Amino acid sequence: MWKRVACYGALLASATLLLEWLDYQQLVRAHSGGIYVLLVAILFLGLGIYLGARVVGAARPASFDGNLRAQASLRISPSELAVLNELAAGRSNKEIAARLEVSPNTVKTHVARLFDKLGARRRTDAINRARELGIVP
Repeated sequence: MWKRVACYGALLASATLLLEWLDYQQLVRAHSGGIYVLLVAILFLGLGIYLGARVVGAARPASFDGNLRAQASLRISPSELAVLNELAAGRSNKEIAARLEVSPNTVKTHVARLFDKLGARRRTDAINRARELGIVP
């Protein structure tokens, strides 16, 4: 009994597949121009995605590690370097303190030490000097 049901099921499935294939053939013949345009559009889309991924992937800038010799010669501590990077980003003492999770007085102390070490009188002088030395990007 199961063999007979399986045979009838396979026969119906193959007949349905044949009808769908014939319907597909008629559809392709009726709309061949549109199908060619669609295939060309898909080809260009794939080419654009591939080339875009290569261009964007290759455009990654090298990571900035800072001038370690200048940092060592000026004896800039890691916490002072973090404050200097935040200064270069244009943040105020309160913003720096909140981002680094230290008190504003600690930030003021680090800024004063950075001014002494970099020979600067103002924030902009310190940032410009650090950029000249390659300590901050």
